[in-house]
Amino acid sequence: MNCGSSETKTVNDDDLYCSRPVQVPSINKVEELSKRAGFDLTDNEVKEYREVMKGIVEGFSTVEKLNEPSLPVKYLRLPGYRPSEEENYLNAWSWRTEIQGAIEGPLHGKRVAIKDNVAVYGVPMTAGSWTLEGYMPEFDATVVTRILDAGGVIKGKANCDDLCRGGTGYLAAKGPVLNPYNNEYIAGGSSAGSAVLVATGEVDMAIGCDQGGSIRYPASCCGIVGLKPSYGLVPYTGVQCAEPSLDHLGPMAGNVYDCALLLEVIAGYDHGLDARQPTHISKVKYTAALDTTDLSSYKIGILKEGFEHSHSDARVNKLIRESVGKFKQVGADLQKVTVPMHKHGIVLETCITFTGEYDTVIKGGGNGSGRRGFYSTSMTDAVSRGIKTHSNDLQPTMKLAWMLGDYMKNEYNGRYYGKAQNLVRALAAEFDKVFKDVDVIAMPTIPFPPKKIPKKDSSVKDCIELVSGLGSNARSFSLTGHPALSINAGFIDGLPIGMMLVAKMFDEKTLLKVAYAFEKLNEQSLRGAATCLGLKKERKRKP
Repeated sequence: MNCGSSETKTVNDDDLYCSRPVQVPSINKVEELSKRAGFDLTDNEVKEYREVMKGIVEGFSTVEKLNEPSLPVKYLRLPGYRPSEEENYLNAWSWRTEIQGAIEGPLHGKRVAIKDNVAVYGVPMTAGSWTLEGYMPEFDATVVTRILDAGGVIKGKANCDDLCRGGTGYLAAKGPVLNPYNNEYIAGGSSAGSAVLVATGEVDMAIGCDQGGSIRYPASCCGIVGLKPSYGLVPYTGVQCAEPSLDHLGPMAGNVYDCALLLEVIAGYDHGLDARQPTHISKVKYTAALDTTDLSSYKIGILKEGFEHSHSDARVNKLIRESVGKFKQVGADLQKVTVPMHKHGIVLETCITFTGEYDTVIKGGGNGSGRRGFYSTSMTDAVSRGIKTHSNDLQPTMKLAWMLGDYMKNEYNGRYYGKAQNLVRALAAEFDKVFKDVDVIAMPTIPFPPKKIPKKDSSVKDCIELVSGLGSNARSFSLTGHPALSINAGFIDGLPIGMMLVAKMFDEKTLLKVAYAFEKLNEQSLRGAATCLGLKKERKRKP
């Protein structure tokens, strides 16, 4: 049978290889599979198994022919373009667009950037990696549709670290994203481009994703507001997964009001398309909480362990303690709180993310398995194909994740993934106990100022050590799912320093109210400092 022929023919076993998308394994392949599993099969048993597989494969092939439901595309758009180096002086854009949403709505006129692991119909998606080069989603992620329905204008896709693993913005495939205050320093990642575009005023707000701090790190390094919402509050539908138990999407903006406004639009139940979401999520008008800075009935906890890491910089600790002290001016009661297990958050997240990303990204095509809801089969194909054909083009952090994930999965059968997940419940319970006495907990977002970008020919060790210590505070709350927000507290050596505020599960309203009060308290001093420092828009060094 000629596989390229349009003539309809009856398919028989001899035609299976060229006419069906799922191939029946050959005798040699069945032998290989049996040896890999440790089975001792006779030649006759191998043949029998192959015959049984023929019938099962026919079922897979039937599924391939069925039309699968996808996500809606509601607004027309042109494909956009890749910006020039002159236009993209900080390497923050991956792709430029001009997608107009509804003619009215809460985001009318607001310019929005979308992190480049979030699907936008007809727009190239790379997730900061060579592995996805050429992939163009055929659907809009749910958050994209919600932004457009609310009248937002999508100005493009924001650059990020390779497959969203890096934490610095340095490890984007097409060169580092540069810090807008000093181009020689990291912008934070993996949602680096989103933060830089907000900081420079090229957009009003942006979508970031966060598995271990990837919204909060760049928000801190670039001096903006970045919120990792409660786990499941914002649907992850249509986004490349990293590890389903850690995947969060959230708003990034230049001020607390815009952050709250974007959260209002993107939060809410997605009708079962994202299994991360509880069904009881209701719409909340978060901006309504920003009508006053009076915190006389609020208690702010200062987390002892948040200031005691081996990486902690005394200047950062001093700045954040002074910043928390400002809450007294609006009536807040300050209390010292302690959660000893917080110091283990970074290693718990490490146990989960290496095994989880190996299963979900390396072996699962960016979708993984074991959950209900929407799966992008086109994304699975693109990620899987790219991982196989561009493995050597992966950045050091992804290569490490692949090798260590493989090792822990296959040598220890995912035991430490499971144990870490069990311990996360204990960590969450410790924080929930503290939240019985306080409304919000405060600490540094990152325990030290932004680091310098390494030299272009830096070693593998240098690249990976750039990430070291970033998540000392942030990772605990990716694990527990508590909402956590980074807001600019001031500057050290001309670079922004973030304060992280954390609240009870699904209490973003309180979290944003407290952040808004701090923003107003700190507004005058920050405005003067930022004006004095300025944003350095010239590219000082090539990636």
